[in-house]
Amino acid sequence: MSKSVSIIGSGFSALSAACYLAKEGHKVSVFEKNPTVGGRARQLLKDGFTFDIGPSWYWMPDIFEKFFNDFDKKTSDYYQLDKLSPAYKIFFSDEIITIGDHMDQICEEFERIESGSSKPLRKFIAQAQEHYDIAINKVVLKPGVSPFELVTKDTVTRVDRFFKTISTEVRKKFKNPKLISTLEFPVLFLGAKPNQTPSFYSFMNFADFGLGTWHPKGGMYEIIKAMKNLAESLGVTINTNCTVEKINVIANKAASISVNGKQIESDVILSGADYHHTESLLAKPYRQYSETYWSKRTFAPSSLLFYVGFNKKLINIEHHNLFFDTDFEIHAENIYDDPKWPENPLFYVNFPSVTDLSMAPEGCETGFFLIPIAPGLEDTPELRDQYFDLIINRFEKRTGQNILEHILFKESFCVNDFISEYNSYKGNAYGMANTLRQTAFLRPKLKSKKVDGLYFTGQLTVPGPGVPPSLISGKLVAELIEKNEV
Repeated sequence: MSKSVSIIGSGFSALSAACYLAKEGHKVSVFEKNPTVGGRARQLLKDGFTFDIGPSWYWMPDIFEKFFNDFDKKTSDYYQLDKLSPAYKIFFSDEIITIGDHMDQICEEFERIESGSSKPLRKFIAQAQEHYDIAINKVVLKPGVSPFELVTKDTVTRVDRFFKTISTEVRKKFKNPKLISTLEFPVLFLGAKPNQTPSFYSFMNFADFGLGTWHPKGGMYEIIKAMKNLAESLGVTINTNCTVEKINVIANKAASISVNGKQIESDVILSGADYHHTESLLAKPYRQYSETYWSKRTFAPSSLLFYVGFNKKLINIEHHNLFFDTDFEIHAENIYDDPKWPENPLFYVNFPSVTDLSMAPEGCETGFFLIPIAPGLEDTPELRDQYFDLIINRFEKRTGQNILEHILFKESFCVNDFISEYNSYKGNAYGMANTLRQTAFLRPKLKSKKVDGLYFTGQLTVPGPGVPPSLISGKLVAELIEKNEV
């Protein structure tokens, strides 16, 4: 039976859910507060330069392919996908590690750094592939309703890997600190320190070394455009510049949303917006989680981001570049243990125009700089400028070039913007971390426990942070709505 569904937000999870629900014949309307769709995955166009404002890594290509396959489509129907070679470069204080586009190259690089390290690496990645197959084909496809979802033949025989950490497993097999940092890096996408992330999540290492790093020509926003086109072809109505001010409840049932001063009734309300913000749209008796609950959660970092246009091509860089030339542990402590602005932050730089000339004017470079920071920090123009100068100085030294004089413009985005643009709790960038106590059924629920007909999707709920999990989250909540409402 067809239902009317109102969806708050238009990020990856919201658009995913919209497509699945429309496919089942429901009347779906999306309400986005910003002028364009995409949520945190919006786009900045300036003076011929193209920037992805949010996500910039395309990992787990199989997840994207599966999504479009569910609608008898392929990613190639919408965008061109290129595998990056090399995948990325890591700058240490006295060394540069280049991650190639297949295991043989990566093993050669590991051997160059630490003789004999390729053998344990191949074993580690083989185990990570096992975890990937279990995680992607079984665990993440569960709606997080019951702890028994995690009890399968595959997980029971590997239960110790939920209680050991990535850090323990990596350090048991490798001694070189650079290789350790290289192998611990991928779990940062899950939003927690490696020593707090279950070793089962080594599946991220297989996503990295096994499946490779990809780039959709034109940038990550091409995926959003593809999903928008797909949704509209299925009959979804997308409304931008529409701020949802309130979720109205009658007799414990979500009855309508107030949008730009107007009331819109629907049978089902689904929010892909920030979970904490969504509950603030409800009267207090209908909120599931208290402010104390949210304050005690471990959140993934926020970010200080810079979008920079350069008037020349830069040297000694790749598409993706990680600057691990300072102490990883101290920076992690500044994010998770003692939240404060880091003195010597690690940072990441993305130059998509290195491999995709369409993203910058001829002879120019598009640069995206990111410093991970704790959510909720003070955010001022002075602090932004201070940290821009700090990382540019280090970037110039590590890459052996002067770039300040070649900057045409820079735009920044930080805690205050995450709050104002996305209603993000404490200005977090990546949602809630996937620690052991915040995994699967221990995350905020897809379905409200207090309000019938109210659902949630996105990186604060199941299965967790990241773009591929957001696509899956949309599918999971759509299936739950079908099961409970139709």
